[in-house]
Amino acid sequence: MADSKDNQDNDEFALFRKEMRDATPIRHDRLLHDNPKPAPKARRHQLQDDEVSGQAFSDMFAPETVGNEEYLEYRGPGIQHKLFSKLRSGKIHIEAELDLHGMTLVRAEPTLSQFLEYCQQEQIRFVRIIHGKGLGSKENKPVLKTKLNFWLRQSHSVLAFCSATVEDGGTGALYVLLRRLHQD
Repeated sequence: MADSKDNQDNDEFALFRKEMRDATPIRHDRLLHDNPKPAPKARRHQLQDDEVSGQAFSDMFAPETVGNEEYLEYRGPGIQHKLFSKLRSGKIHIEAELDLHGMTLVRAEPTLSQFLEYCQQEQIRFVRIIHGKGLGSKENKPVLKTKLNFWLRQSHSVLAFCSATVEDGGTGALYVLLRRLHQD
């Protein structure tokens, strides 16, 4: 009985090898993700510095200024430790990026709001936002970095964020984890 099972296995293996004789072997065993990063698209008319038509974020109180080299970190309720650790270590696939570096606050706020809205609509979860360290601003204070720390904490779409690794901008950039938009 065991002998017929071995013969059947050998016959199946021989048939498989015969069918695969023209196949080309794969050189690696890893799946490569070579998706280009999507460029953020504005769905509305771009606002000029003097055309701000309402603020997306509250400025009811002035946030404390953060330092140029200060590490930023925010973890909303319910975020798993393992996921947040991956975010902090930069072991995530960045799906989109926004560069606010050098923008004025008046320009940066609507740009950030549009970017977050676009990412939610496109189901983008992990993004990098470059804000700079503020070394070129008056008094060398990080104005954008301070406001971004405050704005992202207010946003309903932001679950967590932290300063990027040195390779991705260090304390001049943030990794941001966005909430999934549940479509009905």
